[in-house]
Amino acid sequence: MMEESTPGFESNLIPVMREGIEVVKMICFGKLSASLVARYSHQDKKYCSMLTGAVINEIFGTPNNQDPFASFCVDNRDIIDTEIKDFAVNFKELRIPLTDALRMQFICDKMDGHEDDQTLKHAKVRGLLLEERDLPLPQKFMEMVRRIGKAIGLIIPPLPTEAPAPDTIQ
Repeated sequence: MMEESTPGFESNLIPVMREGIEVVKMICFGKLSASLVARYSHQDKKYCSMLTGAVINEIFGTPNNQDPFASFCVDNRDIIDTEIKDFAVNFKELRIPLTDALRMQFICDKMDGHEDDQTLKHAKVRGLLLEERDLPLPQKFMEMVRRIGKAIGLIIPPLPTEAPAPDTIQ
């Protein structure tokens, strides 16, 4: 019996975990974006948005290699590196979700047949990972993501469905 449910469980687990990782990315994007807009007020919104995207993509190992993004990364490499280096200091409250999301991303990638640990290694070198932190179980990771997402208004819990009135039940 267990063997029959395991493949379905695994096939549903990876997409759910990836959604949680994306939520953490959005949270990081939002926090970093607000910070960059304030600190780079002399730049236009497009610049700050591209810088935010470049930093988050680099942290998660998902660079956008198409122009104009690739050219932006080349032209702004020093600033991107500085923002990544400062991320752990500027956003201490995000270190736990970031650490967990990067580790979950590695596990999801591994389960999908991609065993590249470079993103984790880069995050460790840059001081982004809390190395002493234990890897949470998927359920705990998703609970944390939902809690944080709800707290900042990114995730809105579904409204309870109303039961049909007794006279409309057939």
